[in-house]
Amino acid sequence: MKCKKCGCDTLFKDGDWYKCANCGASMLDIEMGENSPTKTVDKIDSQFSLNAEKKKEDSEEINVAEPNDSKGKNKDNNPKSKVMEIIEFCTPIVIAVVIAILLKTLVFANAIVPTGSMLNTIQEGDRIIASRLAYIKEDPQRYDIVIFKYPDDETQPYVKRVIGLPGETVEIVDGTVYVTQTNGEIIQLDDSFVTVDEPYGDYGPFEVPEGHYFMMGDNRNNSWDSRFWDNKFVAEDKIIGKVMFRYYPSIKTIE
Repeated sequence: MKCKKCGCDTLFKDGDWYKCANCGASMLDIEMGENSPTKTVDKIDSQFSLNAEKKKEDSEEINVAEPNDSKGKNKDNNPKSKVMEIIEFCTPIVIAVVIAILLKTLVFANAIVPTGSMLNTIQEGDRIIASRLAYIKEDPQRYDIVIFKYPDDETQPYVKRVIGLPGETVEIVDGTVYVTQTNGEIIQLDDSFVTVDEPYGDYGPFEVPEGHYFMMGDNRNNSWDSRFWDNKFVAEDKIIGKVMFRYYPSIKTIE
């Protein structure tokens, strides 16, 4: 038997070991019994080394598998993230649209005045805003400017000024408007808002039914209003709102 380190064949026995007389290296006696303490320790040490190597390999497999699992989860979550992003982006827009619709339907009404029938108070082409809430607690008043459904064709919105109230009688004599109130008193209406052209013509008398109103334009000589309609009076529930201001081409209050 030779030394595995230096190749010297001068070995001497020391228990379960051989020692080299030349380099001092120790070698286990491979022919010793299976129950030898040294052989048993050597087996335990070898088994421990094998177990440690196996655990290391298992750990590497787990470390490799985890990134794959993570990628798989990200792939599953990505569509959900995109959906959430779309929902978050669209939510404020939807809310704004709903609010705008509610405001337009329940609070405000807007209209473009296509003619000069309300000169000089409202110009042709003006865009105006009316309050739908103005008459919730009170009735329309004389001289209010209102948007309403045209009695002869309710698909068309009209803009005129309230002249005659329910139960009154309206008569125009030589362009001047006279109203017989419900108490029997006859009054001449204010015409300071009427266009610069002097009104002319005789119309009436018109007896205004209960719950209805008599309308006229400020441009008296060029206004298609209650004087000429087949259905001459506007029912209160057909009044859309009270005109408050013009927003185009410039902002201006309307009175």
